[in-house]
Amino acid sequence: MRAPLVVEVLRGVEVESRHEVDVVAVDDLGRVLWSRGDGTRPVLPRSALKPIQALPLVRSGAADAYAASVVRLALSCASHGGEPAHVDEVDAWLADLGCTAADLECGAHPPMHRPSADALVAAGRQPTASHNTCSGKHAGFLSVCLHVGHDPSGYRTPGHPLQAAWVTPATEDACGVSLAGTTPGIDGCGIPVWTMPLDRLAAGWASLGGHDEGRRILAAMMDAPFMVGGTDRACTRIMEAAAGRVAVKTGAEGVYCGLAIESGTAVALKVRDGATRASEPAIEWAMAELGVGPGPRPVNLRNAAGTTVGEIRIAG
Repeated sequence: MRAPLVVEVLRGVEVESRHEVDVVAVDDLGRVLWSRGDGTRPVLPRSALKPIQALPLVRSGAADAYAASVVRLALSCASHGGEPAHVDEVDAWLADLGCTAADLECGAHPPMHRPSADALVAAGRQPTASHNTCSGKHAGFLSVCLHVGHDPSGYRTPGHPLQAAWVTPATEDACGVSLAGTTPGIDGCGIPVWTMPLDRLAAGWASLGGHDEGRRILAAMMDAPFMVGGTDRACTRIMEAAAGRVAVKTGAEGVYCGLAIESGTAVALKVRDGATRASEPAIEWAMAELGVGPGPRPVNLRNAAGTTVGEIRIAG
């Protein structure tokens, strides 16, 4: 087993912290090409699984039945910042379904985008579930329920027909895993989150490039990258810079996945201590290893006065 990838945090010239990263690359058939660290370690994919969880939106016919735009398909995969463009589109989508934010079961929290959160406070408004970073995914879940005739109530629970007949089987099929007899955790937005080997998560991403539904979802992410993340978000920045050559998606606790579109090769990684500050340069490094992207650029660390005090970099 090769040593894990290491991301260093420098303060001045001293290494203040080190993050170890397990990362694995697979080909378009899901076969392991290379790995750093433990490429088979069990992981909770978190939001990096969203493009796979969005497959039922297309497969069920709900996307076409409700004329889901590229923007809405991208939102179904998003961990968005809750900026006005995100929230307005989610609310419009819900209105087209005959629903409101009250029908979303993801819960409400302030926008992740700080200026948008501040603007909400200044306006004397409370956040709704549409501001939740996962509201687009949940709007997609509601779309499937309403299209196929499932009662949406409780759609986030493992036993609900949406999860049991659509989302969980899509995950098993894409990643080549069996989840029967296992017990999921609960993700931040309330839906089931299943444990799987890191290389199977990468294989799930590779599988997206192998069929029309997956390619449609990937194309939406790359065509509307702002909707997947937002201002100053790594997913958005990486996909904008790659201009249709790369699709990527972050997940909580240091998970990140990406796909090189032309070759069909995919990567999945997990920062061992869960640090997002390490997962972002790590995914840029991994995509460069696949031959797409310039690789990570050192990230400057600044204090409250705006002075550069250090950097985050790949150590090797």
